[in-house]
Amino acid sequence: MTDHYTTLGLSSAATLADVKKAFRQKASFWHPDKNAAPAAPARFRAVQQAYEVLSDADRRQAYDDNRRRNLLDSPLETAREIWTPYFNQLL
Repeated sequence: MTDHYTTLGLSSAATLADVKKAFRQKASFWHPDKNAAPAAPARFRAVQQAYEVLSDADRRQAYDDNRRRNLLDSPLETAREIWTPYFNQLL
């Protein structure tokens, strides 16, 4: 499972305007017509999926609830899943 907030480079407190702005930037960068990297199509699809979830209020609420529940059930594993991609992007 990937973290949609990490995919868009956002915090969980991001507004809808922040989500839209991050989506436009990431989608433009990872669009396969503009980016020849082998990972571009998969990253573009991940950005699209993150936007679909985070831009819809009901889906975002369900996603956030599930995220919190996972964090409570297995905090170390969930924290590792959330933070590993974020730190890998920084390197």
